[in-house]
Amino acid sequence: AADQGHAYGQINLGRMYEEGRGVVKDVVKAAELYGKAADQGNAIGQCILASMYKEGKGVVQDIVKAAELYGKAADQGHAGGQNNLGRMFEGGRGVAQDV
Repeated sequence: AADQGHAYGQINLGRMYEEGRGVVKDVVKAAELYGKAADQGNAIGQCILASMYKEGKGVVQDIVKAAELYGKAADQGHAGGQNNLGRMFEGGRGVAQDV
């Protein structure tokens, strides 16, 4: 499914690579797969990829990019994106502080 461009297939395969379940653990490959889902506008993919950017896991750490992706997920009503974006505004991480 992931090879056919299905966002949820990409997310599920990404999680397998991130955790090393059934495949050799590869967080870079995981980030690539989450990115494909995020590029399709999938809020879950955007939120997971945002967390990877925030932590520098499989990608070069980029707090601004993390906030941008959380924002895209939040705009779609994704609760995790809304919560994490709010925390970034609260702490002024990747965005201007706004409490």
